[in-house]
Amino acid sequence: MDTATTARSAMPRPRADALRNRERIVVAAREMFVAHGPEVPFDEIARRAGVGNATVYRHFPDRRALVRGVVCHVFESVSRLAETALDGETDPYDALCDFVHAAADERTSALCPMLADDFDSDHPSLVEVRVRIERLLAEVLDRAVNAGQLRTDVSANDLLLAVSQLTRPLPGRSGTGTGRFAHRHLQVFLDGLRAPAHSVLPGDPPSLEDLRQQSCARHSPATGRPARGGTGAAVTACVVTGGSPTSTTGEE
Repeated sequence: MDTATTARSAMPRPRADALRNRERIVVAAREMFVAHGPEVPFDEIARRAGVGNATVYRHFPDRRALVRGVVCHVFESVSRLAETALDGETDPYDALCDFVHAAADERTSALCPMLADDFDSDHPSLVEVRVRIERLLAEVLDRAVNAGQLRTDVSANDLLLAVSQLTRPLPGRSGTGTGRFAHRHLQVFLDGLRAPAHSVLPGDPPSLEDLRQQSCARHSPATGRPARGGTGAAVTACVVTGGSPTSTTGEE
């Protein structure tokens, strides 16, 4: 056993109650961020999670760390949904539709205002889950294409970008209360993906680099930071394609 492995095995594991508290904080923060925006006071998040302020700060020493934890939690949820879509004997196209609607319920687009500042998009934990989502979703699409149910000119990035655009809140609205409209519009979109295709799509499917440039390269001329107004689809693309924060490892 090498020194690094010995050191890792010697590190104490987080207590079960600490892990439960971290999960409660992340879930509460996500709900509060979606409903009220990223500036919700920590004490409100602590109250919703049923923990003390000190517990929140032990796990997440600042707001940026908490935002990272929330977004990583959502990414992991989307990854699990893609895994579910590949399980069992579900009809490939139905599995794709189930994934899209379930991913919309994660309300990733409502978290976009939190991502308007600079974040470390290359943190290893985020890169790992991002690659996993891309791989799994490509498999979901391939199954539907091979079954002759999905048009062949649609990529995983096409799907992710369309979902993020169709599910983002209207200007001035919170991320709550829009689900029934989002699912209606998503179903119209999904019906348009069925094979055979009735039209030729213009241009080429977006690459991951295309979406990153669209998402993260729009900066304010005055500050050099991403513009807070008018980013719209660019920031929502950031959520589902990787230009977003990652999880930090909280203390007990």
